[in-house]
Amino acid sequence: MLIPLILSGGSGTRLWPVSRKNLPKQFLSLAGQGTLFQQTIARTRALPGIAAPIVVASEDHRFLAAEQLLEAGIDDATIVLEPLARNTAPAIALGALQAVAQDPEAIVLVLPADHLIGDTASFAEAVQRALPAAAQGWLVTFGVRPDRAETGFGYIRRAEAIDGDAFRVEQFVEKPDQTTAERYLADGGYDWNAGMFLFRASRYLEELAEHAPAMLAAVREAQASAKADLDFIRLDAERFARVPDDSIDYAVMEKTRRAAVVPVSCAWSDIGSWSALWLTGAKDAQGNVRDGDTLAIGTRNSLLRSHDRHLLATVGVDDLIVVTTPDATLVAHRDAAQDVKKVVDQLKSAGRSEHSLHRVVHRPWGSYDSLEAGERFQVKRIQVKPGAALSLQKHHHRAEHWIVVSGTAEVTCDDKVFLLGENQSTYIPLGSKHRLRNPGKVPLELIEVQSGSYLGEDDIVRFDDVYGRA
Repeated sequence: MLIPLILSGGSGTRLWPVSRKNLPKQFLSLAGQGTLFQQTIARTRALPGIAAPIVVASEDHRFLAAEQLLEAGIDDATIVLEPLARNTAPAIALGALQAVAQDPEAIVLVLPADHLIGDTASFAEAVQRALPAAAQGWLVTFGVRPDRAETGFGYIRRAEAIDGDAFRVEQFVEKPDQTTAERYLADGGYDWNAGMFLFRASRYLEELAEHAPAMLAAVREAQASAKADLDFIRLDAERFARVPDDSIDYAVMEKTRRAAVVPVSCAWSDIGSWSALWLTGAKDAQGNVRDGDTLAIGTRNSLLRSHDRHLLATVGVDDLIVVTTPDATLVAHRDAAQDVKKVVDQLKSAGRSEHSLHRVVHRPWGSYDSLEAGERFQVKRIQVKPGAALSLQKHHHRAEHWIVVSGTAEVTCDDKVFLLGENQSTYIPLGSKHRLRNPGKVPLELIEVQSGSYLGEDDIVRFDDVYGRA
Protein backbone atom coordinates (compact mmCIF):
# COMPACT_ATOMS: atom_id res chain seq x y z
CA MET A 1 0.00 0.00 0.00
CA LEU A 2 1.34 3.41 -1.03
CA ILE A 3 -0.08 6.10 1.28
CA PRO A 4 0.41 9.85 0.79
CA LEU A 5 1.38 11.54 4.05
CA ILE A 6 0.70 15.25 3.68
CA LEU A 7 2.35 17.63 6.16
CA SER A 8 0.17 20.70 6.48
CA GLY A 9 1.34 22.45 9.64
CA GLY A 10 3.33 25.34 8.16
CA SER A 11 2.60 29.01 8.80
CA GLY A 12 4.12 30.65 5.69
CA THR A 13 5.10 33.90 7.42
CA ARG A 14 7.35 35.01 4.54
CA LEU A 15 4.28 35.36 2.29
CA TRP A 16 2.60 37.91 4.54
CA PRO A 17 0.22 39.74 4.13
CA VAL A 18 -1.59 37.10 2.03
CA SER A 19 -0.45 34.15 4.17
CA ARG A 20 -1.33 34.46 7.86
CA LYS A 21 -1.49 32.21 10.89
CA ASN A 22 -5.18 31.39 10.46
CA LEU A 23 -4.93 31.09 6.65
CA PRO A 24 -1.38 29.96 5.78
CA LYS A 25 0.03 29.59 2.30
CA GLN A 26 -0.82 25.90 1.79
CA PHE A 27 -4.52 26.81 1.80
CA LEU A 28 -4.12 29.68 -0.68
CA SER A 29 -4.32 29.77 -4.48
CA LEU A 30 -0.93 31.25 -5.35
CA ALA A 31 -0.12 29.60 -8.70
CA GLY A 32 -1.94 27.13 -10.92
CA GLN A 33 -5.35 25.57 -10.28
CA GLY A 34 -6.54 25.22 -6.71
CA THR A 35 -4.65 25.82 -3.49
CA LEU A 36 -1.15 24.45 -2.87
CA PHE A 37 -2.70 21.88 -0.52
CA GLN A 38 -5.15 20.74 -3.19
CA GLN A 39 -2.40 20.61 -5.83
CA THR A 40 -0.35 18.39 -3.51
CA ILE A 41 -3.30 16.02 -3.09
CA ALA A 42 -3.92 16.02 -6.85
CA ARG A 43 -0.30 15.03 -7.60
CA THR A 44 -0.65 11.93 -5.46
CA ARG A 45 -3.89 10.86 -7.17
CA ALA A 46 -1.99 10.43 -10.43
CA LEU A 47 0.14 7.63 -8.92
CA PRO A 48 -0.95 4.04 -9.57
CA GLY A 49 -2.24 2.08 -6.59
CA ILE A 50 -2.37 5.12 -4.35
CA ALA A 51 -4.39 4.87 -1.10
CA ALA A 52 -6.39 7.52 0.72
CA PRO A 53 -4.15 10.25 2.13
CA ILE A 54 -3.14 10.83 5.73
CA VAL A 55 -3.02 14.55 6.52
CA VAL A 56 -1.22 15.91 9.58
CA ALA A 57 -2.51 19.42 10.17
CA SER A 58 -2.68 22.06 12.86
CA GLU A 59 -5.80 21.92 14.99
CA ASP A 60 -6.42 25.57 14.07
CA HIS A 61 -6.69 24.60 10.38
CA ARG A 62 -8.86 21.51 10.74
CA PHE A 63 -11.89 22.91 8.92
CA LEU A 64 -9.76 24.41 6.14
CA ALA A 65 -8.13 21.04 5.50
CA ALA A 66 -11.43 19.13 5.63
CA GLU A 67 -13.24 21.58 3.34
CA GLN A 68 -10.45 21.70 0.76
CA LEU A 69 -10.22 17.90 0.71
CA LEU A 70 -13.94 17.70 -0.04
CA GLU A 71 -13.56 20.34 -2.76
CA ALA A 72 -10.84 18.13 -4.26
CA GLY A 73 -13.18 15.13 -4.22
CA ILE A 74 -11.46 13.35 -1.31
CA ASP A 75 -13.86 12.05 1.33
CA ASP A 76 -11.83 9.18 2.81
CA ALA A 77 -8.74 11.01 4.12
CA THR A 78 -7.44 10.56 7.66
CA ILE A 79 -6.83 13.94 9.29
CA VAL A 80 -4.58 13.92 12.36
CA LEU A 81 -4.60 17.19 14.31
CA GLU A 82 -1.54 18.56 16.08
CA PRO A 83 -2.52 20.71 19.09
CA LEU A 84 0.80 22.55 18.72
CA ALA A 85 3.69 22.56 16.24
CA ARG A 86 6.45 20.03 16.85
CA ASN A 87 8.33 20.06 13.51
CA THR A 88 8.50 17.38 10.82
CA ALA A 89 9.98 14.36 12.66
CA PRO A 90 7.05 13.98 15.13
CA ALA A 91 4.48 14.84 12.44
CA ILE A 92 5.82 12.08 10.20
CA ALA A 93 5.88 9.69 13.17
CA LEU A 94 2.17 10.37 13.74
CA GLY A 95 1.43 9.61 10.10
CA ALA A 96 3.66 6.53 10.11
CA LEU A 97 1.87 5.08 13.15
CA GLN A 98 -1.44 5.65 11.42
CA ALA A 99 -0.13 4.01 8.21
CA VAL A 100 1.23 0.96 10.02
CA ALA A 101 -2.17 0.50 11.66
CA GLN A 102 -3.68 0.32 8.17
CA ASP A 103 -0.97 -1.90 6.67
CA PRO A 104 2.22 -3.07 8.49
CA GLU A 105 4.11 -2.97 5.16
CA ALA A 106 2.75 0.40 4.01
CA ILE A 107 5.07 2.72 2.10
CA VAL A 108 4.43 6.41 2.81
CA LEU A 109 5.09 9.26 0.40
CA VAL A 110 5.80 12.27 2.63
CA LEU A 111 5.00 15.60 0.99
CA PRO A 112 4.84 19.14 2.41
CA ALA A 113 1.47 20.67 1.53
CA ASP A 114 2.89 24.08 0.58
CA HIS A 115 5.26 23.27 -2.29
CA LEU A 116 4.78 23.89 -6.01
CA ILE A 117 5.67 21.30 -8.66
CA GLY A 118 5.28 22.41 -12.27
CA ASP A 119 6.06 19.05 -13.91
CA THR A 120 3.78 16.50 -12.29
CA ALA A 121 4.66 13.75 -14.76
CA SER A 122 8.37 13.93 -13.92
CA PHE A 123 7.59 13.88 -10.22
CA ALA A 124 5.32 10.82 -10.56
CA GLU A 125 8.03 9.07 -12.59
CA ALA A 126 10.59 9.82 -9.85
CA VAL A 127 8.29 8.24 -7.25
CA GLN A 128 8.11 5.07 -9.35
CA ARG A 129 11.91 5.03 -9.65
CA ALA A 130 12.24 5.39 -5.88
CA LEU A 131 9.84 2.57 -4.92
CA PRO A 132 12.33 -0.33 -5.25
CA ALA A 133 14.81 1.29 -2.83
CA ALA A 134 12.02 2.16 -0.38
CA ALA A 135 10.74 -1.44 -0.51
CA GLN A 136 14.27 -2.63 0.36
CA GLY A 137 14.33 -0.54 3.53
CA TRP A 138 16.05 2.64 2.35
CA LEU A 139 14.80 6.02 3.53
CA VAL A 140 14.55 7.80 0.20
CA THR A 141 14.55 11.56 -0.22
CA PHE A 142 14.00 13.36 -3.51
CA GLY A 143 16.87 15.62 -4.52
CA VAL A 144 15.79 18.39 -6.88
CA ARG A 145 18.39 19.01 -9.56
CA PRO A 146 19.56 22.63 -9.13
CA ASP A 147 19.26 25.04 -12.06
CA ARG A 148 20.90 27.98 -10.28
CA ALA A 149 23.26 28.72 -7.40
CA GLU A 150 20.64 28.97 -4.66
CA THR A 151 21.59 29.98 -1.11
CA GLY A 152 18.11 29.52 0.36
CA PHE A 153 18.03 25.70 0.28
CA GLY A 154 19.92 22.90 1.95
CA TYR A 155 21.78 20.48 -0.33
CA ILE A 156 22.32 16.72 -0.58
CA ARG A 157 25.63 15.26 -1.73
CA ARG A 158 25.18 12.06 -3.77
CA ALA A 159 27.43 9.00 -3.31
CA GLU A 160 27.40 5.71 -5.24
CA ALA A 161 24.32 4.23 -6.92
CA ILE A 162 22.55 1.61 -4.82
CA ASP A 163 19.55 0.56 -6.88
CA GLY A 164 19.05 1.83 -10.39
CA ASP A 165 18.20 5.50 -10.06
CA ALA A 166 18.74 5.77 -6.28
CA PHE A 167 22.02 6.88 -4.72
CA ARG A 168 23.36 6.61 -1.23
CA VAL A 169 23.40 9.97 0.55
CA GLU A 170 26.95 11.00 1.35
CA GLN A 171 26.12 14.22 3.18
CA PHE A 172 23.36 16.68 4.02
CA VAL A 173 24.65 20.24 3.71
CA GLU A 174 23.21 23.37 5.32
CA LYS A 175 22.28 26.44 3.27
CA PRO A 176 25.54 27.62 1.64
CA ASP A 177 26.90 31.07 0.87
CA GLN A 178 26.90 32.27 -2.75
CA THR A 179 30.42 31.07 -3.57
CA THR A 180 29.75 27.60 -2.15
CA ALA A 181 26.40 27.37 -3.94
CA GLU A 182 28.10 28.16 -7.25
CA ARG A 183 30.65 25.41 -6.55
CA TYR A 184 27.86 22.92 -5.80
CA LEU A 185 26.15 23.81 -9.07
CA ALA A 186 29.36 23.37 -11.08
CA ASP A 187 30.16 20.08 -9.31
CA GLY A 188 26.95 18.39 -10.47
CA GLY A 189 26.85 15.96 -7.55
CA TYR A 190 24.65 18.06 -5.30
CA ASP A 191 20.85 18.30 -5.25
CA TRP A 192 18.48 20.61 -3.40
CA ASN A 193 16.95 19.10 -0.26
CA ALA A 194 13.23 19.41 -1.01
CA GLY A 195 11.91 17.76 2.16
CA MET A 196 10.00 15.02 0.25
CA PHE A 197 10.47 11.37 1.27
CA LEU A 198 9.47 7.81 0.44
CA PHE A 199 9.94 4.88 2.84
CA ARG A 200 8.20 2.05 4.61
CA ALA A 201 6.40 3.51 7.60
CA SER A 202 7.74 0.74 9.84
CA ARG A 203 11.34 1.48 8.78
CA TYR A 204 10.98 5.14 9.73
CA LEU A 205 9.68 4.15 13.16
CA GLU A 206 12.62 1.74 13.58
CA GLU A 207 15.11 4.50 12.76
CA LEU A 208 13.33 6.91 15.10
CA ALA A 209 13.49 4.30 17.87
CA GLU A 210 17.26 4.07 17.36
CA HIS A 211 18.13 7.75 16.95
CA ALA A 212 15.36 9.59 18.84
CA PRO A 213 13.75 7.09 21.23
CA ALA A 214 12.37 9.74 23.58
CA MET A 215 10.57 11.40 20.69
CA LEU A 216 9.02 8.15 19.50
CA ALA A 217 7.90 7.22 23.01
CA ALA A 218 6.25 10.61 23.50
CA VAL A 219 4.55 10.44 20.10
CA ARG A 220 3.26 6.93 20.84
CA GLU A 221 1.86 8.11 24.18
CA ALA A 222 0.10 11.07 22.56
CA GLN A 223 -1.24 8.89 19.75
CA ALA A 224 -2.47 6.20 22.14
CA SER A 225 -4.70 8.75 23.89
CA ALA A 226 -6.05 10.22 20.63
CA LYS A 227 -9.80 10.49 20.16
CA ALA A 228 -11.98 10.62 17.08
CA ASP A 229 -13.90 13.90 16.76
CA LEU A 230 -16.12 14.39 13.70
CA ASP A 231 -13.76 13.69 10.76
CA PHE A 232 -10.59 14.26 12.80
CA ILE A 233 -8.19 12.41 15.08
CA ARG A 234 -7.43 14.68 18.03
CA LEU A 235 -4.31 14.29 20.17
CA ASP A 236 -4.11 15.07 23.85
CA ALA A 237 -2.48 18.52 24.05
CA GLU A 238 -0.72 17.91 27.37
CA ARG A 239 0.87 14.66 26.18
CA PHE A 240 1.82 16.06 22.77
CA ALA A 241 3.52 19.03 24.44
CA ARG A 242 6.09 16.57 25.81
CA VAL A 243 7.19 15.56 22.31
CA PRO A 244 10.65 16.97 21.42
CA ASP A 245 10.66 19.54 18.61
CA ASP A 246 12.96 18.40 15.78
CA SER A 247 13.06 18.00 12.00
CA ILE A 248 13.34 14.67 10.21
CA ASP A 249 16.72 15.75 8.82
CA TYR A 250 18.27 16.24 12.25
CA ALA A 251 16.42 13.46 14.06
CA VAL A 252 16.83 10.69 11.46
CA MET A 253 18.16 11.42 7.98
CA GLU A 254 21.56 12.81 9.01
CA LYS A 255 22.11 9.86 11.40
CA THR A 256 20.79 6.83 9.53
CA ARG A 257 23.06 4.60 7.45
CA ARG A 258 20.21 3.92 5.04
CA ALA A 259 19.55 7.36 3.53
CA ALA A 260 19.13 7.38 -0.25
CA VAL A 261 18.37 10.10 -2.77
CA VAL A 262 16.59 9.97 -6.12
CA PRO A 263 17.35 13.03 -8.28
CA VAL A 264 14.41 14.70 -10.01
CA SER A 265 13.83 17.70 -12.24
CA CYS A 266 10.18 18.67 -11.83
CA ALA A 267 10.03 22.52 -11.73
CA TRP A 268 9.91 22.41 -7.93
CA SER A 269 9.70 25.39 -5.60
CA ASP A 270 9.02 25.61 -1.89
CA ILE A 271 7.41 29.06 -2.44
CA GLY A 272 9.40 30.18 0.56
CA SER A 273 9.20 33.89 -0.24
CA TRP A 274 7.61 36.36 -2.63
CA SER A 275 10.81 36.36 -4.69
CA ALA A 276 10.46 32.57 -5.09
CA LEU A 277 6.92 33.08 -6.38
CA TRP A 278 8.25 35.70 -8.80
CA LEU A 279 10.83 33.19 -10.07
CA THR A 280 8.18 30.56 -10.85
CA GLY A 281 5.44 32.88 -12.14
CA ALA A 282 4.46 33.72 -15.71
CA LYS A 283 6.05 37.06 -16.59
CA ASP A 284 5.04 39.82 -18.97
CA ALA A 285 7.40 41.40 -21.49
CA GLN A 286 8.97 43.55 -18.75
CA GLY A 287 9.59 40.59 -16.42
CA ASN A 288 6.67 41.37 -14.09
CA VAL A 289 4.47 38.77 -12.43
CA ARG A 290 1.02 40.34 -12.04
CA ASP A 291 -2.08 39.04 -10.29
CA GLY A 292 -5.33 40.92 -9.84
CA ASP A 293 -6.17 44.47 -10.99
CA THR A 294 -2.72 45.93 -11.65
CA LEU A 295 -1.29 48.67 -13.84
CA ALA A 296 2.49 48.68 -14.42
CA ILE A 297 4.07 51.69 -16.12
CA GLY A 298 7.85 51.72 -16.51
CA THR A 299 7.96 48.78 -14.10
CA ARG A 300 10.34 45.85 -14.53
CA ASN A 301 11.11 42.54 -12.83
CA SER A 302 8.54 43.05 -10.09
CA LEU A 303 5.76 41.03 -8.46
CA LEU A 304 2.45 42.90 -8.24
CA ARG A 305 -0.53 41.29 -6.51
CA SER A 306 -3.79 43.07 -5.75
CA HIS A 307 -7.01 41.96 -4.09
CA ASP A 308 -10.58 42.23 -5.35
CA ARG A 309 -11.89 45.65 -6.41
CA HIS A 310 -8.58 47.35 -5.68
CA LEU A 311 -6.37 48.84 -8.40
CA LEU A 312 -2.62 48.56 -7.79
CA ALA A 313 -0.56 50.91 -9.99
CA THR A 314 3.23 51.27 -10.12
CA VAL A 315 5.31 53.80 -12.08
CA GLY A 316 9.04 53.74 -12.77
CA VAL A 317 10.12 51.04 -10.33
CA ASP A 318 12.25 47.88 -10.68
CA ASP A 319 12.73 44.68 -8.67
CA LEU A 320 9.90 45.29 -6.20
CA ILE A 321 7.38 43.12 -4.37
CA VAL A 322 4.06 44.96 -3.96
CA VAL A 323 1.21 42.98 -2.40
CA THR A 324 -2.10 44.40 -1.20
CA THR A 325 -4.91 42.88 0.89
CA PRO A 326 -8.01 44.64 2.28
CA ASP A 327 -6.18 45.51 5.51
CA ALA A 328 -2.44 45.58 4.72
CA THR A 329 0.06 46.45 1.97
CA LEU A 330 3.60 45.13 1.59
CA VAL A 331 6.30 46.95 -0.41
CA ALA A 332 9.70 45.27 -0.45
CA HIS A 333 12.75 44.93 -2.65
CA ARG A 334 12.91 41.46 -4.22
CA ASP A 335 16.33 40.87 -2.68
CA ALA A 336 14.89 41.49 0.80
CA ALA A 337 11.88 39.18 0.44
CA GLN A 338 13.19 36.77 3.09
CA ASP A 339 12.96 39.57 5.66
CA VAL A 340 9.17 39.82 5.43
CA LYS A 341 9.12 37.51 8.46
CA LYS A 342 10.51 40.44 10.49
CA VAL A 343 7.30 42.36 9.78
CA VAL A 344 5.28 39.46 11.19
CA ASP A 345 7.52 39.35 14.26
CA GLN A 346 6.96 43.07 14.90
CA LEU A 347 3.19 42.72 14.48
CA LYS A 348 3.20 39.92 17.05
CA SER A 349 5.31 41.98 19.47
CA ALA A 350 2.94 44.93 19.10
CA GLY A 351 -0.10 42.74 19.87
CA ARG A 352 -1.69 43.44 16.48
CA SER A 353 -3.98 40.98 14.73
CA GLU A 354 -2.75 41.41 11.13
CA HIS A 355 -0.17 38.63 11.53
CA SER A 356 -2.85 36.03 12.26
CA LEU A 357 -6.22 37.15 10.86
CA HIS A 358 -7.36 38.54 7.54
CA ARG A 359 -10.17 41.05 7.42
CA VAL A 360 -12.19 38.22 5.87
CA VAL A 361 -12.18 35.29 8.33
CA HIS A 362 -13.28 31.83 7.19
CA ARG A 363 -15.29 29.57 9.47
CA PRO A 364 -16.71 26.07 8.88
CA TRP A 365 -20.18 27.61 8.45
CA GLY A 366 -19.05 30.39 6.07
CA SER A 367 -17.15 33.64 6.61
CA TYR A 368 -17.29 37.16 8.01
CA ASP A 369 -15.75 40.40 6.76
CA SER A 370 -14.99 43.16 9.29
CA LEU A 371 -16.14 46.24 7.39
CA GLU A 372 -15.78 48.94 10.02
CA ALA A 373 -14.87 49.29 13.69
CA GLY A 374 -14.75 52.12 16.19
CA GLU A 375 -15.27 52.96 19.84
CA ARG A 376 -17.89 50.49 21.14
CA PHE A 377 -19.11 49.35 17.70
CA GLN A 378 -18.19 46.98 14.87
CA VAL A 379 -19.83 46.20 11.50
CA LYS A 380 -19.46 42.82 9.79
CA ARG A 381 -20.74 41.22 6.60
CA ILE A 382 -21.61 37.60 7.39
CA GLN A 383 -22.11 34.80 4.86
CA VAL A 384 -23.59 31.46 5.91
CA LYS A 385 -23.47 28.42 3.63
CA PRO A 386 -26.72 26.67 2.68
CA GLY A 387 -27.76 24.33 5.50
CA ALA A 388 -25.02 25.60 7.84
CA ALA A 389 -25.49 27.02 11.33
CA LEU A 390 -23.46 28.98 13.85
CA SER A 391 -23.22 27.73 17.41
CA LEU A 392 -25.88 28.41 20.05
CA GLN A 393 -24.08 31.13 22.00
CA LYS A 394 -24.24 34.27 24.07
CA HIS A 395 -22.05 37.32 24.70
CA HIS A 396 -21.33 39.01 28.02
CA HIS A 397 -20.31 42.41 26.65
CA ARG A 398 -22.12 43.11 23.38
CA ALA A 399 -25.51 43.23 21.70
CA GLU A 400 -26.05 42.62 17.97
CA HIS A 401 -28.33 43.86 15.20
CA TRP A 402 -28.80 41.60 12.16
CA ILE A 403 -30.06 42.84 8.77
CA VAL A 404 -30.63 40.22 6.06
CA VAL A 405 -29.27 41.30 2.66
CA SER A 406 -30.07 38.11 0.72
CA GLY A 407 -31.28 34.61 1.47
CA THR A 408 -33.27 33.43 4.47
CA ALA A 409 -32.15 33.40 8.11
CA GLU A 410 -33.51 31.17 10.84
CA VAL A 411 -32.93 33.02 14.10
CA THR A 412 -32.98 31.56 17.60
CA CYS A 413 -33.15 34.18 20.36
CA ASP A 414 -33.73 32.74 23.84
CA ASP A 415 -37.05 30.83 23.59
CA LYS A 416 -38.07 32.20 20.16
CA VAL A 417 -37.28 30.71 16.73
CA PHE A 418 -38.32 32.70 13.65
CA LEU A 419 -37.42 33.38 10.00
CA LEU A 420 -36.11 36.59 8.47
CA GLY A 421 -36.17 37.37 4.76
CA GLU A 422 -34.42 39.93 2.60
CA ASN A 423 -34.47 43.48 4.07
CA GLN A 424 -35.76 42.26 7.45
CA SER A 425 -33.85 42.71 10.71
CA THR A 426 -33.74 41.71 14.36
CA TYR A 427 -32.03 42.68 17.61
CA ILE A 428 -30.08 40.26 19.84
CA PRO A 429 -29.87 41.72 23.38
CA LEU A 430 -26.72 41.38 25.46
CA GLY A 431 -26.68 38.06 27.30
CA SER A 432 -29.35 36.38 25.14
CA LYS A 433 -28.78 32.84 23.91
CA HIS A 434 -28.92 33.00 20.12
CA ARG A 435 -28.17 31.08 16.96
CA LEU A 436 -28.12 31.88 13.24
CA ARG A 437 -28.90 29.19 10.68
CA ASN A 438 -29.33 29.17 6.90
CA PRO A 439 -32.27 26.85 6.11
CA GLY A 440 -32.21 27.68 2.40
CA LYS A 441 -30.42 26.39 -0.69
CA VAL A 442 -28.58 29.64 -1.48
CA PRO A 443 -25.99 31.50 0.65
CA LEU A 444 -27.32 33.75 3.40
CA GLU A 445 -25.76 37.22 3.56
CA LEU A 446 -26.43 39.67 6.37
CA ILE A 447 -24.96 42.74 7.99
CA GLU A 448 -24.21 42.51 11.71
CA VAL A 449 -23.77 45.63 13.83
CA GLN A 450 -22.19 44.91 17.20
CA SER A 451 -22.29 47.41 20.06
CA GLY A 452 -20.91 47.14 23.57
CA SER A 453 -17.97 47.59 25.91
CA TYR A 454 -15.90 44.72 24.46
CA LEU A 455 -16.12 43.31 20.92
CA GLY A 456 -13.38 40.65 20.85
CA GLU A 457 -13.96 37.24 19.27
CA ASP A 458 -13.23 35.56 22.61
CA ASP A 459 -16.44 36.98 24.13
CA ILE A 460 -18.39 33.89 23.06
CA VAL A 461 -19.94 31.28 25.36
CA ARG A 462 -20.99 28.28 23.24
CA PHE A 463 -23.75 25.96 24.46
CA ASP A 464 -24.16 23.77 21.38
CA ASP A 465 -22.12 23.49 18.19
CA VAL A 466 -22.24 21.03 15.29
CA TYR A 467 -18.50 21.59 14.73
CA GLY A 468 -17.44 20.40 18.18
CA ARG A 469 -16.43 23.82 19.55
CA ALA A 470 -18.88 23.99 22.46
